[in-house]
Amino acid sequence: MADVDPTDRIFLRDAQCRAFDATVAAVDGDGRAALDATAFYATSGGQPHDKGTLSWDGGLAEVTDVRGHDVVWHTLDGPAPAVGTPVHGELDWERRHALMRTHTALHILCGVIYNSWGVSVTGGNMAPLSARMDFEFDPLPEGFAAQVTELVNAEIAADRPIEVSFLPRAEALADEDLIRTKVNLIPESVTEIRVVDIVGLDRQADGGTHLPSTGEVGRFEVVKTESKGRANKRLRIAVHDS
Repeated sequence: MADVDPTDRIFLRDAQCRAFDATVAAVDGDGRAALDATAFYATSGGQPHDKGTLSWDGGLAEVTDVRGHDVVWHTLDGPAPAVGTPVHGELDWERRHALMRTHTALHILCGVIYNSWGVSVTGGNMAPLSARMDFEFDPLPEGFAAQVTELVNAEIAADRPIEVSFLPRAEALADEDLIRTKVNLIPESVTEIRVVDIVGLDRQADGGTHLPSTGEVGRFEVVKTESKGRANKRLRIAVHDS
């Protein structure tokens, strides 16, 4: 297969984009198509891929998986359209919006815990409206789950705006707020760092999709806490409708 130009990842600039038009840039033997542009989020950073449909003149296929970074590959439930075919993509918006609610809730959680206890996140993963996140606690404070649930819901009620910007790598590395999110672990080939800012609460280097404001999250709950080692505590969370 010839080299494929990088995909224009629309979701990095516009997380509200539900449908888009593009052209097939490459296909492989596994029912996957790369497009010149896409709004389908590709699995990375703990956030699962989007689903939806891809349609073209005479064809329609479900998008069942999305992978890749520079070149984003879409796994289809049938034969992929030929290279050069104009296509129309539509996201499963209910799934995407649920994932954005969850991802934004996790950033609020990170901000609340860092600002209140000075503790950083060590890992996490999410599904639509549920997630887990690990923190460097030893031990977990008494009454922690209830206190964090209250603090996060207060930040949701504050309806803080969420802004996305792009910084040169050197500038991002010099920012103390971003150093704690381990910008230095992002490959050196990435010269521009995407920053998600929950204004007045949390600012992180992040490639995922988010809501325009915290008020859209709904209701947050810590449903369980677990010990995963002497200084590693896991929070399992859920996001509910208001």
